[in-house]
Amino acid sequence: MVRQRSKSDLPTKICPVCGRPFTWRKKWAECWDDVKYCSERCRRRKSQAN
Repeated sequence: MVRQRSKSDLPTKICPVCGRPFTWRKKWAECWDDVKYCSERCRRRKSQAN
């Protein structure tokens, strides 16, 4: 059996819109390098952050 990683071992990024840290999710496994925003809400509000 494979051991699960603890949440503290997962990579994190800072959302440029809200400034909050967010961690890797399984659904982002293929595109983690392209993920910039923590949520759909922040992705939609990206132009308002500037």
